[in-house]
Amino acid sequence: MTKDKKELAVAALRNGTVIDHIPSDALFKVVDLLDIKSLTGSVTIGFNLDSALMGKKGIIKIADVTYPESTLNRIALIAPHAVINVIKDYEVVEKHRVTLPDELIDIVKCNNPKCISNNEPMHTHFHVVDRDNTVLRCHYCECLVTKDEVTLKSVSYTHLTLPTNR
Repeated sequence: MTKDKKELAVAALRNGTVIDHIPSDALFKVVDLLDIKSLTGSVTIGFNLDSALMGKKGIIKIADVTYPESTLNRIALIAPHAVINVIKDYEVVEKHRVTLPDELIDIVKCNNPKCISNNEPMHTHFHVVDRDNTVLRCHYCECLVTKDEVTLKSVSYTHLTLPTNR
């Protein structure tokens, strides 16, 4: 092997999802959010990997699974610069950075204990007021919630299993 040649630390995915450019301090929050422990397919988690852009980063490779937009919106709250790669037949068929939508419905819990959303059976509703710093405003009580204060509402695990070509 020559000095210029590099090799992958993990095998390439045939089909699935790669979540890249996750800040190392947010990696295991994303792992928990995706409920990875309940998956039956292969999962590779890279922690504190060298990155020219970030210094250190995390990456998650999940075989035979793709995620709906609602799950990607949850990832955007934790890792706003993460990149999603959808893989089919070893090729990247879709690549995009996660983005926060203008509104988040039933994703974040309001931190104000007096908010109606905490006291009545209803969906939470937040407006994104600052994407760069991840600041949200509750639609009902106008309480501001920053990235470090975000509490995600619990949801059942949402993923789509891809058909396998094996």
